[in-house]
Formats: sequence, C-alpha cells, structure tokens
Amino acid sequence: MAEPVEDTEAHRERRRALIEEVEYDVRRTARETGREDLNPRVLEALMEVPRHLFVPDGLQSSAYLNIPLPVGHGATISQPYIVALMTDLLEVDENDRVLEIGTGSGYQSAVLSRLVKEVYSIEIVPELYEHARNIFHKLGYENIHTALGDGYRGWPEKAPFDGIIVTAAAPEIPPPLVEQLRPGRRLVIPVGTDFQRLIRVTRDPENGRLVHEEILPVAFVPFTRNTDEKAPEEG
Repeated sequence: MAEPVEDTEAHRERRRALIEEVEYDVRRTARETGREDLNPRVLEALMEVPRHLFVPDGLQSSAYLNIPLPVGHGATISQPYIVALMTDLLEVDENDRVLEIGTGSGYQSAVLSRLVKEVYSIEIVPELYEHARNIFHKLGYENIHTALGDGYRGWPEKAPFDGIIVTAAAPEIPPPLVEQLRPGRRLVIPVGTDFQRLIRVTRDPENGRLVHEEILPVAFVPFTRNTDEKAPEEG
C-alpha cells in the first residue's frame, strides 16, 4: 500500500490559482495553438496531481508557480501550462494507452495517468528513473509503467499506442515512435536544436500518412541518446 502523502488545503488552493494562470496562458496563445480553452479533464488532472511532491525540496516554495524548475541531472519539470497544452493536444480518453519519452520528475506521467488507462514511460537517467518510480509508488499511481533506456526506439513490445508524448527536444521526429503510433492518433514532440517548435503529428487512419502541425515555439532540454542497442528495461 502506498504511504500517505502531505497534500493540504493550502496546496490545493495554490493549485487552483495555478490553473487560473494556465487558463490565462491558453487564451493568450490561442492564435498560435488554435485552442482558446482546454479539455476540462486536463485541468482536473492538474488539480489532482500534487506538483509540490515532484520538485526538489529546496524548490517547494516555487512548486505552484507557472514556470519550469530544475530537478537535477540536466532535467527540468516542465512549466504547467506546457504540460497542460501537450496533454490536451494528445486528445486522449480514459481507455487509451500512452507512451511518454522522458519520465524526468514524473509530473507529466502523473498528469497523464489521471486521464488514460495506462501510461508507459521511458527514462534514460537512472537516478531520475528511480526517483520517479518511488514517487509513483508513494502516490499509488499503479497505471504508470516505467522503463530505463533510450526512448528514441520507443517501447515496441507495448505498441501500438493511442498517444505518444516526448518531453525533450529532438533534432528530428524519431521514426520508431511514428511506427508505434496507432492510426488516427497523435504524437506531440518538441523538435529543433537552437530553435525549437512544438509539433503535433497525426497518423491518418486511412492511408497512414502523417499530418504535421507546428504549434508554438518552446524551450526543452535536448533529447539524450544511448549508444547501446538494448531495449528499455521495465521496472
């Protein structure tokens, strides 16, 4: 059984205020994203997930600011607005299975887990992988499955997926991920090196062709590769 966690009414009040900021940012960027509001289920997931448990101890006071925060090992916990937008762009439902590349702090995984049936998340940094696994256990998020390895190759043993989300900027869209995307569904990924754009790729359900949409400029940590050819190892 998961250990009890500290999530007070003060934390929940700060999440309510954060969601108001996220909604403001959604309206502010509607011209670029084509979205004037988000699916209410996405906002409910942000309200449910205690972000303060996913940030380092020294940054607790900043946990509910609408900004990215460092979590060590060159990784960040993404800005809540970006987490909400990328989640919304997937357009998932409660019976879906989603692949995440880059577990990081585990926050994006946790938000997704409130919306879908199963989340499969791959992390390349052992320390981040172990830390996220511990948090998921503590919170009782039993529908998040984690693996340690190179996310570029995806998780073919668990494919196809109803959505794929990548939380690090790749120079190009990894072909293995596209191959593991179910027809008619979406992949959301930041692409670029010096200049990054958030891209949504939809796989046409009839002919398999890919439809690319540029959403807006973003700034993510670079996609990290591993030179070995081992498949991700599930924890």
